[in-house]
This record gives sequence, structure tokens and C-alpha cells, in this order.
Amino acid sequence: MRVIVVGGGVVGTMHAWQAVERGHEVVQIEREAEARGASLRNFGQIWVSGRAGGEELETALRARELWERIGAEVPGLGFRAIGSLTPVRNAREHAVAEAAAARPDAAARGYELVTAEQARKINPALRGSFEAALWCERDAAVEPRTAQLHLREALRASGRYTFLPGREVREVVAAGAVRDDHGDVHRGDAVVLATGAWLSGLVRELVPDLPVRRVRLQMMQTAPLGEALTTSVADADSFRYYPAYKSDALDALDAEQAQAPVAAAHKMQLLMVQRRDGGLTIGDTHEYEHPFAFDTLEDPYEHLTGVVESFLGRPLPKIRHRWAGVYAQCTDTTRVVHRQQVADGVWLVTGPGGRGMTCSPAIAETTANELGW
Repeated sequence: MRVIVVGGGVVGTMHAWQAVERGHEVVQIEREAEARGASLRNFGQIWVSGRAGGEELETALRARELWERIGAEVPGLGFRAIGSLTPVRNAREHAVAEAAAARPDAAARGYELVTAEQARKINPALRGSFEAALWCERDAAVEPRTAQLHLREALRASGRYTFLPGREVREVVAAGAVRDDHGDVHRGDAVVLATGAWLSGLVRELVPDLPVRRVRLQMMQTAPLGEALTTSVADADSFRYYPAYKSDALDALDAEQAQAPVAAAHKMQLLMVQRRDGGLTIGDTHEYEHPFAFDTLEDPYEHLTGVVESFLGRPLPKIRHRWAGVYAQCTDTTRVVHRQQVADGVWLVTGPGGRGMTCSPAIAETTANELGW
């Protein structure tokens, strides 16, 4: 079988991985010289802890298994089974963490409510003030800026993989065949459009009423911390954002403890992961209304800096990079992904909504199974 994958991000690359692993030939087409979207502009978190139950959790847990397996084959991914900690500072936040640890699926997620002393043993860099933390053993991390490069190197070694950058696919010309903006036609037994947040052009022509929206966020990267941050770290605002934390305790938190004004205005949470070079990736905000602003705003960065410094008990290293990114999210946010046959032999896979890095191996595996690869 010959598979054409359109899109060089992590969802597209994982579809290429599944096809090659099953013995097929793959041509992967990317409109930029390299993928430049959400697959690079993210935390690199394999984030099981906050996922909704049912299909979403099952997908995240399966993806976590696949990431670890692929990470063993491709060391350059930088796969690290580091877990996560969410420190809590008062009785309301503590109650939400306690409710999460009491969920029926808490063991599958690796949840454990730990004391501040236990949290500091797990992550000694957390020297700031908090009273307890929710530990999630199943969370992990990879290096998002280089993951696709190393995955492609491994795919090339199969002898059944070709990467074609700098080509925008413009047209479906026949069953399993597309034409790019160079005029070249690429024919296969199946075409997968994994175009991420690029929802215009061909995608709009094929699916004018696509139930997917775009979401913009801001993030930043620091100079090396100078010590190991042995887990990823979230704050209690993440309880408000992720469906796994829904409970009466969360309702009470929302009713009785407002977010800081800046955090509320920008729909913020803290997520933080250390990169291999020692720097910290920190975010994020959420913007849903179009048209998106073209500039980044300083207030969210100042807020995040204060939250991080309060957990670390020390000044944040110098900020080296600030950026904004856009990802695609199903308008029905309970859906893991939008997967649709849009023409004869052509399927669109998009809209994982901030779960792309976490869930992409399992999303691609499901596509491969459903298409009979």
C-alpha cells in the first residue's frame, strides 16, 4: 500500500509512522520547509492527568504507551517519564485535588495526593510555599521542537518513506490522488490530510462546514534553570481548564475563589516543563475569538512569572523566547479528533484541540485500524 500524508506536524508524522511500521510506503508532504505550527509550539507534554474519562482517557493512555515504545526506538525524541505535580495552596484547591485522587480511574492516571514535603522529595526545585500537591505518575515529556526531525530520520531508515517539504497540496484530482502547487500529482491507496490548524484552502473546499475552530495561545522559554525540574508543574488554575477535575469541589472553587484578573481575562493556567537544555517552557493563555491579535501581550507573561517564582522560591531565569501559536480544536470539545472521509480515498484528521502532542500516536493508530492499513 502507498499512503500520502499531507502535513508535517506530529499528527501527520505519526500517521506516517503507523503506515511505515505496518510495511507500507509513505510520501509525506509539508507546505513549509519544516512544520512550524502547534507541533513545535507546545510544551512537549504527554499529558494524561487532566483528560476526560472514557474515550479521551483511553486514547491518552494508549498514546502514552506508544510514546514510550517509540521513544525507546528513537532516543532523539527525548522521551522522559517524569510525571507531573500540581501544587495547591489552600483548602479549596486541596479539596479539588482530593476529589481527583478519589476518582474511580485515579489509579489508571497515576494520581496521588501528596504532602508538600513529599512533593519536594519528588521535585526538589519546588522550594516555594504550598500545602500539598496532586502527583500524576503517568505524565511524560518529549522535545517538541526536534521530535519530527528525529521521527523522520527513523522513517527514512526504513527505505519506504519520502518527505517533500515546500509543497502545498491544492487539489484532489482522483481517488487517492492530490496535486500540489508545483503541479505534481501524488497517487496512493489512501491520502490523509493532517493539516493541523491550516483549515483554509483545500480543507475549506472539501468541508465548508468543518466543526473545528482555531485557538491561539502565548508561551515562553527561559534560559537554563541551573538545576533539574524533575517533573512538569501545573497550578490550580489548570483544575478549571481540564475535564478530569470536574467535581463539587471544583464548583466550590469556581464560586468562592476567583482567578487573578489577568488569568481570568486570558483564560490562563500554568503549565511548565523543563527542556533538555535546562530551560523552562512556560504557558499558557487561550484566545478563541477571531480575528486573533497579531502581537503578544506582556501581562500574561508577568502573571506566569509570578506564579512560577512562588513555586520555585527563586527568581525565574531570563526569558529567551516568547511566542504565540494556534491549534485546531473540535467545536464539540468532548471529541478527541475530527476524522472524516472527504473524498474517494481521502480522509481528513484534525481538531485534537491541545491534545495533539499527547494523543497523536493513538489517533494515528486508530486511523490505520479503521482504514485497514
